[in-house]
Amino acid sequence: MQIDYHSFYSSNLGRDMEFKSYGHGGKPVIIFPSSGGRFFEYEGFGMIEACKDFIERAKIRVYTVDGIDNETWLNKERPVSDIAKHHNAYDKYIVDELIPFVRKHNNYEGGLLTSGCSMGGYHSANFYFRHPHVFDTVIALSGIYDARFFLGENLDDFDVYINSPIDYLAQLEDNHYLDAYRRGNIIVCTGQGAWEEDAIRDTRALEEVLKSKNIPAWIDYWGKDVNHDWDWWRVQMPYFLSKLEEQDKLK
Repeated sequence: MQIDYHSFYSSNLGRDMEFKSYGHGGKPVIIFPSSGGRFFEYEGFGMIEACKDFIERAKIRVYTVDGIDNETWLNKERPVSDIAKHHNAYDKYIVDELIPFVRKHNNYEGGLLTSGCSMGGYHSANFYFRHPHVFDTVIALSGIYDARFFLGENLDDFDVYINSPIDYLAQLEDNHYLDAYRRGNIIVCTGQGAWEEDAIRDTRALEEVLKSKNIPAWIDYWGKDVNHDWDWWRVQMPYFLSKLEEQDKLK
């Protein structure tokens, strides 16, 4: 498997940002880390090995990006408005700086796939719904989809509101976005075992919002033995990739 380390300066964040890529071709997959995680954790927890078959057959090329959650959503010392604005700078880094690199790196102009586990599940869903012109597929595993979980009742701050999917989707009427979601591939999964209570609650809330907007999605609740842990995410990710491949949607 081809594995490459990358780093370049982000003008939006004012620092060098690191990431890794795995594979030599296929649909680009942007992976966000879990809470406070780094770009190397996906490989470290065996997720690259779990997806190895798809990578080596050039069905996907995986990019594991760095996160800044310890400065934003997980930071309890900063004002809420600063946290949200800082995350939106990260959003611009991903969309305006990283994605153009990924497209050039792959000579690829189609829609990208995004995924992540736990906090990464939140990010993958939020980036998918905010940027359907960039992403056409999301696999969100054990995520949170309500910004109140991180910042409390501060949705009157627009920078917070636009990062709370169950809220902005509920009020969304723009058919440009709604039709893009309806054409896309939305997979949201949670187990029902230990430490999944918050993910179950938010997955159900997201499911209801999507239904109310007539947006098709595969919302999957795994068993009560399925815990909020890497052991299960290593099973879930290749399972959903295999289903997308069966449907000829890894393009």
